[in-house]
Amino acid sequence: MNGNTKEIVKKFNIRLTKSLGQNFLTDENIVRKIVDAANVTHNDLVIEVGPGVGSMTRELARRAGRVIAIEIDKYLLPALAENLSEYSNTVVINKDVMKVDLNEMLRAAKEEFMPDTVKVVANLPYYITTPIIMKFLEETPGIDMMVFMVQKEVAMRMTAKPGGKDYGALSVAVQYYSKPERVLEVPPHCFIPQPDVDSTVIRLNVYKDPPVQLENKETFFKTVKAAFGQRRKCLVNALSNSGSFTQSKEEIKEILKSQGIDENERGEKLTIMQFASLSNSFSAKKS
Repeated sequence: MNGNTKEIVKKFNIRLTKSLGQNFLTDENIVRKIVDAANVTHNDLVIEVGPGVGSMTRELARRAGRVIAIEIDKYLLPALAENLSEYSNTVVINKDVMKVDLNEMLRAAKEEFMPDTVKVVANLPYYITTPIIMKFLEETPGIDMMVFMVQKEVAMRMTAKPGGKDYGALSVAVQYYSKPERVLEVPPHCFIPQPDVDSTVIRLNVYKDPPVQLENKETFFKTVKAAFGQRRKCLVNALSNSGSFTQSKEEIKEILKSQGIDENERGEKLTIMQFASLSNSFSAKKS
């Protein structure tokens, strides 16, 4: 496959578009390990984002029941069509994934094929990694697992625990919806062109039910965003200065005290459970 991907790029005179963050995997072993990490079987419906010339799509098609590949670049479609010509279980959608109605797409797909499991597997463009992942987590119920290649730094943030420098709003958001784990480190030489950063394969095991109960999900994420909005500020100042709450600084102090949280603590020390309790207190005391 190493030569195959390069040969396809050459054959179709494909010019990789920097603005689309195109870095194609050329290492067959890494491709297999990514698909292995998703534990793909013939009972699965798999969504791939950014298939490129289809190197990983072929491996997914060999193992999955159905594959939906979403590719924004129309100039890659001829190469994809040739590379996937022997697989009738694969469909390519030429759209921007951020503009796709994922629920409608899944509903239509399930009318033709009733999967045991729905999975997302992708080597994501790094400039838009977080919006794509959050779109799937927030807007698409029914997905069981996601396996993504992301920038190593982003993977560290997604899996970070409270108290560390990598822990932030992204950590809490991803861990509210899923249990993330880093699977594999991938060096730059496994891609064409080579990216300037190291990459990590991350697996998100999506929760059927979130690990915390919330009175109001919007208030929860508002609380998290406010707590990390000014990382160097203590919690009471970060929350009261955010403009996100109707409560006064003194009232916020009382809420923190009622939750056993030190007002001088920083947001990065709070667990997802503490954020949930705190946001539930804000919801209960809305004025």
